[in-house]
Amino acid sequence: MQGLGVHGGQAGLRQRGWHGLVQRAATLWRLAWPAPWTALGLLLALPAWALGARGQWRDGVLEVSGGRLGRAAEHGWAGAFAAVTLGHVVLAVSAARLDRLRRHERCHVRQYERWGLLFVPAYLAAGAWAWAKGQGAHAGNPFERQACAQDTADAAALTGRAPGVTR
Repeated sequence: MQGLGVHGGQAGLRQRGWHGLVQRAATLWRLAWPAPWTALGLLLALPAWALGARGQWRDGVLEVSGGRLGRAAEHGWAGAFAAVTLGHVVLAVSAARLDRLRRHERCHVRQYERWGLLFVPAYLAAGAWAWAKGQGAHAGNPFERQACAQDTADAAALTGRAPGVTR
């Protein structure tokens, strides 16, 4: 009986084998499709590391935060910049900001995985379109709205209140 079922014997091994192969191929694609942007993120991480930033791998994403470059960005030339995602690399001005923005930035990582090489041009075009409509290049950008919706859902889950409800 074992060889006749889908989940047992040779048929089960073949099915799990194909499933595993498909999963590995999908993972490889999610890493390869945004790889040029990840490479740029790694290139930008080098001076941050040289100036004291810390890096850690977390759930397949390299997170780099802090250091002198991060402090300079937080208190000066970067303005509202707190973190930026490039492929599978997140660069943040501080570990505290990274902790607060991790879910938001992970949403951008998933967007890179879906859009790959096209993500940055699509993001910039969406921001330009939102700005032209008077919504603001950042606030009106649908990629940012999706990432912010993740933040809102997380906050609602933590507080037990529906999104948008305040005390």
